[in-house]
Amino acid sequence: MTYKLFSSFLLLTLSVGCTSMTPADSVRPPIAEKIPTEMNLHGIKRIDNYHWLRDDARKNRKVLEHLADENRYTKAQFSALEGFKQTLFDELIGRLDKDESSVPYLWHSHWYSRRYKPGFEYPLVIRQSEPNGVETLLLDVNLRAEGHDFYGLGGVSVSPDESIIAFGEDTLSRRIYRVYFKDIASGKLLEDELSGTDGHVVWANDSKHLFYIAKDPKTLLGFQVFRHQLGTPQSEDILVFEEKDDSFYISLGKSLDESRITLFNESTTTSEVSVLDADMPLGEFKPLLAREEGHEYSVAKLGSTYYILTNWKAVNFRLMKVGETEFGDKQMWQEVIAGSEQDRIEDFLLLEKFLIVQTREHGVSHLRVFPLAYDDESDICRDGNVEGEPFEIPFHDPAYVVGLDINARQGSDKLRLYYSSPTTPESIYEYDLTNLPTRTLLKQEKVLGGFESEAYQAERIFITARDNTRVPVTLVYRKDTFEKDGTNPLYQYGYGAYGHTIEPDFDSSVLSLLDRGVVYAIAHVRGGEMLGRPWYDDGRMLNKQHSFDDFIDVTRGLIEQGYGDKKRIVAAGGSAGGLLMGGVINQAPELYFAVAAHVPFVDIVTTMLDESIPLTTNEYDEWGNPNEKPYFDYMLSYSPYDQIKHQAYPHLLVTTGLHDSQVQYFEPAKWVAKLREYKTDNNQLLFHIDMEAGHGGKSGRYRRYQDTAQEYAFLLGLLGLNEVEAR
Repeated sequence: MTYKLFSSFLLLTLSVGCTSMTPADSVRPPIAEKIPTEMNLHGIKRIDNYHWLRDDARKNRKVLEHLADENRYTKAQFSALEGFKQTLFDELIGRLDKDESSVPYLWHSHWYSRRYKPGFEYPLVIRQSEPNGVETLLLDVNLRAEGHDFYGLGGVSVSPDESIIAFGEDTLSRRIYRVYFKDIASGKLLEDELSGTDGHVVWANDSKHLFYIAKDPKTLLGFQVFRHQLGTPQSEDILVFEEKDDSFYISLGKSLDESRITLFNESTTTSEVSVLDADMPLGEFKPLLAREEGHEYSVAKLGSTYYILTNWKAVNFRLMKVGETEFGDKQMWQEVIAGSEQDRIEDFLLLEKFLIVQTREHGVSHLRVFPLAYDDESDICRDGNVEGEPFEIPFHDPAYVVGLDINARQGSDKLRLYYSSPTTPESIYEYDLTNLPTRTLLKQEKVLGGFESEAYQAERIFITARDNTRVPVTLVYRKDTFEKDGTNPLYQYGYGAYGHTIEPDFDSSVLSLLDRGVVYAIAHVRGGEMLGRPWYDDGRMLNKQHSFDDFIDVTRGLIEQGYGDKKRIVAAGGSAGGLLMGGVINQAPELYFAVAAHVPFVDIVTTMLDESIPLTTNEYDEWGNPNEKPYFDYMLSYSPYDQIKHQAYPHLLVTTGLHDSQVQYFEPAKWVAKLREYKTDNNQLLFHIDMEAGHGGKSGRYRRYQDTAQEYAFLLGLLGLNEVEAR
């Protein structure tokens, strides 16, 4: 296997087969005009020369022409890689099972599932009266998506009497949905339509009333809950709740026993749960426990008892229980499972006879089944007490992800889990809880193209960061291409925000890297929650620099241990992970040969000062409020846009969507413009704007892989691996 290294401009050196790329000087990169905008706060003056690239209406001719120029430039630079990109795309989608379907689950009197028709982008939503029975088509999403450049299916919800299906649609990629209703027997749409929603509805038990969340069209925050009665216009809907604090998100759900409709109000550090009797939809939502700053909790109901996952006097959460009428008095709460300084209780499932608890211990997920005291004669749970020793469900991969799948009936003695590892495709298991460890593999993701799990190896290691903190890292590589001698190219991914854990799961697209000799690494940096809640707290607010330090130190550690060639390290991240990429290339650009930053959040100070931008005020508890000087100074110290320097940068591919509702397109547009002005190298800087998509990129089962193929073509082409056939 021969590798090519490129230290000069890509277009002068890279070839694909016998076709040389266009000379670099024939197509010049767009140079944005500099129009200074002065910003003053806390005695500090900032000059933003590219503020003019912001156009909230997305109609400014000058801005759109500049974005079009960027796209033309990127297309020209990719011209000689188009064949390779198509090869990669065909490779990526060629691994997908053309007849992919989900495992049917029983709810009320039908088995519900989704499946794909070969070659189609979107699923069919179906149900059957019995397993393997005659299918009833509830929704053909392909038909709904016809004529739309982008189509996002929101929530799909069937009424309790199973006669009507409600579904949300977003055709602009702004995550604002219109909800439609369809009579299942006739197949006809009802006249009812709900616009401006978050895409989900929750039904009352009468199958006539339902609840939904309305979004603010400017901030895109869900802030109001309405009650709708079928057969009436939306204008007559009743406002039943309004969130006045714009630092909170709201969501709706339903208890597993279907007796309560639940309203969740959550900020970064505080939560509140309110309930409404699902048999009395004209009633009011009432908080189980009023919000208390810093208190986070969630609930599940069994009979008249609530189980509570809470961080009250437990940094990594503990599980408690209390009767419904006593919920408001925390002194009445009884501890079921104590908290731990090291191990985080992440989730739980409350069935009639069993309690299933998911924990993360030293970064590894564990699932334990606790029998509950149960009176078989009366067929009721006696008191919700744990009875007997728990059973731990065993897993043996060095790194893996496991979680609760759809468990739709509280009275079930069966438990469904999903399981995956970097070398194991997603698997759905069903456990017989009355006869553990008996399990049945219901389905495993098919990976076409000759995939063999045994050809790959996963590892889980720790790298010591500069402050002596041990950072977990997941690695996977192909055994017959890996030599732990510092000769393999290495692709490092990271995120590190919102307490979101990047799980070590299976991703068939990564095989296109592994089969070309690339080592794939996930750096589980602080800001995620891989090592519990303190791991998150140590990477947010005034601790955010730890995320950048961890990522950089992981790179250095992997090089030192022989996992990657120091001259061929590439990195990628998106959204808050794009912020991570922007920070590390400012702080340690020499470590990275090439970087892909997708929908990157890079102008953090300006964005967090602008409350008109969607989601800003929601995230003061994540990043800090720069209206306060300590946070302003700290955020400014790492802000990728503000900290651009006159220095050499890696090769860069930056992507965004014009209609992105999470990270507005103008952040990466400004970032790229300023990088072009400041960087001192001749490396590639390509910027691609999807003029139809939003934060999640392209829609559709196959089309979304076009973005992956573009990134891989860019990185593998630079690494000289475009001429190496995947194994």
